[in-house]
Amino acid sequence: MQRGPDSVLQTAKESISSLKIQLLHKRQDSKQMAYPKDYKYTKEHEWLQVKGNTGLVGITDHAQESLGDIVFVELPKVGSHMEVGKSFGTVESVKAVSELYAPASGKVIEINESLNQGPEAINKDAHGAWMVKLELSDPKQADALMPADDYEKYIAEEK
Repeated sequence: MQRGPDSVLQTAKESISSLKIQLLHKRQDSKQMAYPKDYKYTKEHEWLQVKGNTGLVGITDHAQESLGDIVFVELPKVGSHMEVGKSFGTVESVKAVSELYAPASGKVIEINESLNQGPEAINKDAHGAWMVKLELSDPKQADALMPADDYEKYIAEEK
């Protein structure tokens, strides 16, 4: 059986419509990414995961989504000191270069070296791709940061 041009056109329209629906669902799923409850968050979109006297620092999924494809990160040297609220590096995307701000004070004891070769890991898993590990000067500084629920409300209002 031969199909006429109208039939082919209708099939193409149905396929496009189906793809649009799938894409919409995928976008909605990604926007509803859960923010880890054991992390604390800043209004500048960094996160801090405290483990005893150390803390891991990274940027949030919201931040990486706003930045787009990340192509470079500049991180502090091991042994340097980070001061809460002060810039400690930059993240560069195809859209912009953004400052990174310390969510807590402390001595840098490790940096995620893999981000030098693969900064796009932040786009793939912003909450897993930590940037800096700190020996915290005062772990109680984390108490001043937002818990996950408050951060989610904050970014909802920001949009």
